[in-house]
Amino acid sequence: MMRAALDVHYRTDGLASAAAVCFQHWNDPVPAQVMVRLMPTPADYRPGAFYRRELPCLLALIREMDSPPDLLLIDGYVTLGPRAGLGRHLYRALDAVLPVIGVAKSPYPGAVGIAVHRGSSRRPLYVTAAGISLLTACGALRRMHGDHRTPTLLRMADRLSKRGPV
Repeated sequence: MMRAALDVHYRTDGLASAAAVCFQHWNDPVPAQVMVRLMPTPADYRPGAFYRRELPCLLALIREMDSPPDLLLIDGYVTLGPRAGLGRHLYRALDAVLPVIGVAKSPYPGAVGIAVHRGSSRRPLYVTAAGISLLTACGALRRMHGDHRTPTLLRMADRLSKRGPV
């Protein structure tokens, strides 16, 4: 099974940098594959419609993968209470066949998820999911490599998206 941690960063030059860190096992310390791509930022930021900006970048990155992953992890929420978050929009755009786990660093009022503590951090990560049970998603996040709040490979996706392609 191949999993992919995805993240997008918006640069000041009008480009978006999207990163995918692919891995096979939840406790892998290093990725099996890494991709970083630059693309035009598809939309301006609009409160309440963040997915319109992020979703096209994630979909473009997934389409470029040699073989599609079996599960996706994103930096953000799958659901925002009664509303769909980025992860739900991604799940639907991929015909609801790829499970999506959302891992957020900040609480969102009304979001239905589970707070997961990792390492010695007092601050939790907030987990939401689509296509996979929330308890299974939380267990997977707990098993991911790293002694810190954010798992090693999720942190790597964040850093790679900010650094951009080399």
